Amino acid sequence: MSTSSFCPNTMLLGIIIQIIIWHNSLALEPIDPTLGFVSLPLNRSYYNIQRPYDVPEDRRYSCDGVHKCWVYSTDKPHTPTSLTKPRTEIAIHGYNYSSGVWQLEGYGYVPAGTSGVCIMQVFGATSPHASTLMLRVYNGMLMYYRSMVLIDEIYNKWFRVNVVHDVDALKVKVYIDGYLKLEADGRGGTSHAFKCGVYAQEGDSLCMESRWRDIKVMKKRD
Repeated sequence: MSTSSFCPNTMLLGIIIQIIIWHNSLALEPIDPTLGFVSLPLNRSYYNIQRPYDVPEDRRYSCDGVHKCWVYSTDKPHTPTSLTKPRTEIAIHGYNYSSGVWQLEGYGYVPAGTSGVCIMQVFGATSPHASTLMLRVYNGMLMYYRSMVLIDEIYNKWFRVNVVHDVDALKVKVYIDGYLKLEADGRGGTSHAFKCGVYAQEGDSLCMESRWRDIKVMKKRD
């Protein structure tokens, strides 16, 4: 092969590589997942605090512009008849939904030492599952249930969470600080609700805490 016939192909290959690199760099840029969504009213009438049933609310939850939720591994569940682990969760039952595309946005913060805990969930699924999504923290890692690490180190810093649930398409997406970190299949179910706070899981630490601010519930425009 002569030099004159080789060079153009080499140049073309170089251009293609540069285009691929440029395209990939765009894919790595953060996006605004809220585009096309309408923000809905959210005040105390739309949510309640699920907490250990034998403890006053202000012993496990406070809000001075920042929602602070904490619970202990030795606490009781949220109802006397529940067989679940202890929790202090902001349960947004004012926007239960069964169809459409819904989104929760909020800024979360997890203090160092909190582990073995769900900090956000999409409640509701087809049996034997109870939830469509759980964001859990184990030893500083933010995880999808316990099957995938989304962020290696989440302690002691604010991070933006956007969870998009397309009920009809059976899809759920998780964005952290605008970056798509997860796209997973839904788990069915006829009624769903967003929750955030702390809900003990296996291997839970003695004390579990998460903080939340600027929580929004959104629905995709029809």
